[in-house]
Amino acid sequence: MISLNNIMLIRGSQILLRHVSLVIHKGYRTGVIGRNGCGKTSLFRALSGDIALEEGEIEMPNGLRRSSMAQETPGSCRSALDFVLDAHVDFRRLEESIKQAEKGGKNLLLADLFGKLEEIDGYDITHRAERLLSGLGFAVDEFDRPVSNFSGGWRVRLNLAASLMCPSDLLMLDEPTNHLDLEATIWLEQWLQGYQGTILLISHDRAFLDSVINNVISFDSGGLDCYKGNYSSYEKQRAEKMALQQALYVKQQRRKSEIQDFVRRFSAKATKAKQAQSRLKELHRMEDIAPAHVDSPFRFQFPQLDEPSSYLMQMDSLSIGFDKPLVEKIELNVRSESRFGLLGFNGSGKSTLLKILSGQMQQLDGDIIRSKKLKIGYFAQHQVDELDQQATPIELIQKEEGYASEQQIRDYLGGFDFRGTRVSEAIKNFSGGEKARLALAKVAWQKPNLLLLDEPTNHLDLEMCHALTVALQSYQGAMVVVSHDRHLLVNTVDEFYSIHKGVFAEFKGDLKDYEKWLSTQTFSDFDAQGKAAEMASAIAPPKLDKKEKRQQAANRRKKLAPLSKQERRLEAEIEKIQSKLTKIESSLGDDSMYLEANKNDLNALIQEQGALKSKLVSSEEEWLEVQEEIANYS
Repeated sequence: MISLNNIMLIRGSQILLRHVSLVIHKGYRTGVIGRNGCGKTSLFRALSGDIALEEGEIEMPNGLRRSSMAQETPGSCRSALDFVLDAHVDFRRLEESIKQAEKGGKNLLLADLFGKLEEIDGYDITHRAERLLSGLGFAVDEFDRPVSNFSGGWRVRLNLAASLMCPSDLLMLDEPTNHLDLEATIWLEQWLQGYQGTILLISHDRAFLDSVINNVISFDSGGLDCYKGNYSSYEKQRAEKMALQQALYVKQQRRKSEIQDFVRRFSAKATKAKQAQSRLKELHRMEDIAPAHVDSPFRFQFPQLDEPSSYLMQMDSLSIGFDKPLVEKIELNVRSESRFGLLGFNGSGKSTLLKILSGQMQQLDGDIIRSKKLKIGYFAQHQVDELDQQATPIELIQKEEGYASEQQIRDYLGGFDFRGTRVSEAIKNFSGGEKARLALAKVAWQKPNLLLLDEPTNHLDLEMCHALTVALQSYQGAMVVVSHDRHLLVNTVDEFYSIHKGVFAEFKGDLKDYEKWLSTQTFSDFDAQGKAAEMASAIAPPKLDKKEKRQQAANRRKKLAPLSKQERRLEAEIEKIQSKLTKIESSLGDDSMYLEANKNDLNALIQEQGALKSKLVSSEEEWLEVQEEIANYS
């Protein structure tokens, strides 16, 4: 049990925590959440003993073994494998003692040392370190490379591997998924699920949090609030708490209505039943949790597009890579309604493809045909690093095309939580998260009709990730997204494509299917062409003559006719129910409805709302079944 007793934590002139007391019980898996700059990392440093408290004390059990993830890794000539093994201090100490005992011929001491080595499973330690490195995306031939040869992102992965290697009763991880791809994130999630100690976890990845934690500690106005359950459970509890405040309740109803509008628009154009089912389920969940975010400082939208264009880009037999091809024969059409998610291991070519589509790199072979109306908005980490550090946020936007007054730019930047004097400060003074927000603001201001997003949620806090997801839902253009954030993907992407061992193919399942595939295939060595075909179910049909094609088309129309009729009936029914629900939400947002004289009317409205929601779920499930039958004839 870890006790925080009346603690006060101050950094600079900011009071982060004021007279806070709480208990973290043994075995708890706790997500520590709050906006950027609220003090999450400082709390971790206080728990590690790296910084002092202004008041109060932190009590920990005697002998508690702590492990935390370092934020910096200086260059070193140590190999990656040795760097990770060094984190197991007891093993290294025993290893050195054994060497000295062998030199001195001290057989009795050697026997004792070998016994201690067995107690810590020392004979398996190197293999465990190799598994950690493999799980986090390192190739076997990289195990012996010096740490100094790795880039910053890969050194962060080495820090993570070292923290997992270190024996611990308390594991503190600060944004461990920031430099991971989706595959490594899922591997880490599974590793943490098997961890036996107490976990404190800071992360902006809500799907990751939901899978790992069973408690939440939330920073709130200089205090810490505790909640039972995972992150989704926290959102619901917080929404209920906030709904007691009438002003916030009105905002909640407005946001729920916006989500319902999006569900209706999505339902009208969904074409893939399996993915549509997954998407609708998540959208309904967003409708439930939206009220927990009505006090967010972030509120922005991608501007309306001036000239919609149905055709944007076509790739024919595209080959990408550097000295030699990473991926060949990429065939893909991007239309105005396209929302693609790219799946694949780190280094498979996802980011390279986005760079080529954005025009920052040249393809090795093949053609990219671009529409004259194409306007690309490209976001990647290097875009953040390339911001003019001397410029201010206002100057950054003023340099972009299109006239706007200073007040219009201030209003726009306010949606990204740059307000007051902050809009006139030099970008060099901003944090990594603030710079990422500015880079996104710059991309959105350009009014792109095709967004190319490479890990857009890195360095963003949970509130900004939520705001970005909401903004992308209502975005009118096309998107190609690379992200390890499953919540973002499942709420904004309609189709998935995988890159595996040089093969680009459509992945026809949803993210749950992809996770299942990963759990069986992550480290196997199999034929790329065969597996890619299996993943995509891309078996080419035999060629037919014109008469057979006409007969097949006639049979298909005959079978589709009653299904199409049923589809139209259900869509009309769903629209009617949603229209009624919107009216009820509007009535519930009226303050007068909560007067004592209107109590009976209020109860009747709430009962009608519940009945309509049940009917809506039933109709949508029936609609999805019809969609699946229609898809079978496609």
